[in-house]
Amino acid sequence: MSVFIDRETRLVVQGITGREGSFHTRQMLEYGTTVVAGVTPGKGGQRFEGTVPVFNVVAEAVAQTGANTSVIYVPPAMAAGAIMEAAEAGLELIVCITEGVPVMDMSRTMPFVRSRGARLIGPNCPGLITPGASKVGIIPGNICAPGRVGLVSRSGTLTYEVVNHLTRNNIGQSTCVGIGGDPIIGTDFIDCLRAFQEDPGTSAIVMIGEIGGTDEQNAAAFVKEKVTKPVIGFIAGQTAPKGRRMGHAGAIISGASGTAEEKLAAFEAADIAIMRRPLDVVDLLKARL
Repeated sequence: MSVFIDRETRLVVQGITGREGSFHTRQMLEYGTTVVAGVTPGKGGQRFEGTVPVFNVVAEAVAQTGANTSVIYVPPAMAAGAIMEAAEAGLELIVCITEGVPVMDMSRTMPFVRSRGARLIGPNCPGLITPGASKVGIIPGNICAPGRVGLVSRSGTLTYEVVNHLTRNNIGQSTCVGIGGDPIIGTDFIDCLRAFQEDPGTSAIVMIGEIGGTDEQNAAAFVKEKVTKPVIGFIAGQTAPKGRRMGHAGAIISGASGTAEEKLAAFEAADIAIMRRPLDVVDLLKARL
């Protein structure tokens, strides 16, 4: 089993003819993802790699191909419009890889997406992968393996590191989700924790957080109340100085609410096993599975 994407995922790539869109579409096709369409305004009628039809607008792509998921590779200034176009076309899942989307744009976009009943993952995220079934985004497929551990992370590179440790130690994954580190994102830790808790194919959960905000504390409270499966947690940025932004736009400590110490204390209170370094995930999972 899996969450959010599976073999039934039919993907449309917004920005398919751009440099990033082209490169990662090839990667997704090679992995076996069912890419049914691409969208680039003004280039409708072309075929990507000779097989994937390109349309001018998302609504036309959905109507002609039955796409149910979109992945977005467009410049930051166009990302909000691309997200809203996908939601207006009735897509169930929208994944926005684009980094640097203005916060003001996202503050207007999220109410629109919710009003259309769509799920947004990102922006500024690596996407997600259900190993052996579907890859939507930029997570390397060769480091993943099918299994029963669900993973949710704010950090793309830490996602790759932890997944690589799991796979090299014969611990497969049900689905790996990179939610992104921006201040306003569509899908948060709790959304993923709930999905993994309800997924019969997931036996344990790995959660990778970082300094800044209170999302990890809120997630820990949810785990304590609602999650019965083992949860392993990590907080990045434990040595970061207060008041300085570190990497992600959301990774900034303000007062005491965003500190690593507070987040780790919340994990301990929720009986979340804590990784002190990414490699620890292997022994912690083996002890709890």
